[in-house]
Parts: sequence; C-alpha cells; structure tokens
Amino acid sequence: MLISTRTNGLSLLRIVGELTIANAADYKKQLLSQLEGASEVEINLSGVSKFDTAGLQLLLMGKREAARMGLVLRLSWHSRAVSEVLELSEMADYFEDLMLPGPAPA
Repeated sequence: MLISTRTNGLSLLRIVGELTIANAADYKKQLLSQLEGASEVEINLSGVSKFDTAGLQLLLMGKREAARMGLVLRLSWHSRAVSEVLELSEMADYFEDLMLPGPAPA
C-alpha cells in the first residue's frame, strides 16, 4: 500500500507491505503520478516487509525520473528488507546520496 501526502510541493510517500514483482507495476504508476507537480519527494521505506529486484528497479527508475525532472528525491527509514537487497546487489553506494538514516525508530 502506498500512502501519500503532498504539502507545498513536497510529496511524502510511505510504502507499507511488499515491494516485489507482484505489485511493482502498480507502484510505478503511483510513483510517477506523485513526481508530477512535486518539487521534492521523500519515500519512507520503513514499512517495506519484502523487497526484491523489481522493487530495486522501481527505486532506480524513480531516481532517474526525478533527476530528469529536476526534482529532489530522498529515500528514508529503509527497512531491513530494503537494506539487505541494496547491500547484496551492491547498490547501496548508488543510492547513498538519497538515503536518510534507517531503520525507523520504534
């Protein structure tokens, strides 16, 4: 589930549940929609319980599209599932400029 709020050009997104091949296409549409009209986007990943390479591809696409549109994109409060895939795929450094501290406080 994608929970979103927008205030003064800042779009805050929180992904809750799985970010996998089963739902990546739906999340892609929602993410692209949230990029439109925003000046800044923050994606809170603390609620991601399962994450695979399709989820990784979605984050790659988000970073690319945000850069193309001249937007600021941040990933925040990454869950253990997200951190593990980023480390295993050796993509943590690629996203390092976007990552805020995680995991989320209890």
